[in-house]
Amino acid sequence: MFLGKVIGSVWATQKEEGMDNLKLLVVMPIDFKEREAGQTVIAADRIGAGVGERVIVSRGSPARVLFSGRTVPIDAMVVGIVDNYEVEEDAE
Repeated sequence: MFLGKVIGSVWATQKEEGMDNLKLLVVMPIDFKEREAGQTVIAADRIGAGVGERVIVSRGSPARVLFSGRTVPIDAMVVGIVDNYEVEEDAE
């Protein structure tokens, strides 16, 4: 999993089966000081995150587990909207 910031949305009228009703978001990985920390990804979202929000993203097989045994072509899934977090000042 990683911490990210939603920086945009993707609209696709034609999607693979199993992706119906899934919102697609552009998420930039960030570190705990909110600096860019990796390559931007497109993540599926079923919980209603929006542009500017910090989110928790799950990648790979764990992201697909959320679909109860159905095969879906998802590599990244928003699994939480971050309200707040706390880390020690010296921690990275």
